[in-house]
Amino acid sequence: MAKKIKKEELKKLQGVISELNQFKLKIGDIEVQKHILLHQAATIESEDLKEIQSNLEDTYGKVSIDINDGSITEIKKDEPSKED
Repeated sequence: MAKKIKKEELKKLQGVISELNQFKLKIGDIEVQKHILLHQAATIESEDLKEIQSNLEDTYGKVSIDINDGSITEIKKDEPSKED
């Protein structure tokens, strides 16, 4: 007959391992959520924001727009844009 640890020790060991596995599973879920959120943010930036910027540029030309109040400031030709 093989030697075994005491039942209380086994139960404690199994409990700790189970708790650790639950934390690892939760971390995995959080990483998946993070990936989804990063993808959504990139989509908004690369598609939605660029479309709005393009439409505004078509309407108002190359201007700087204050996103707090919507005021427009002409960009001087010798002034570098914020994108540079």
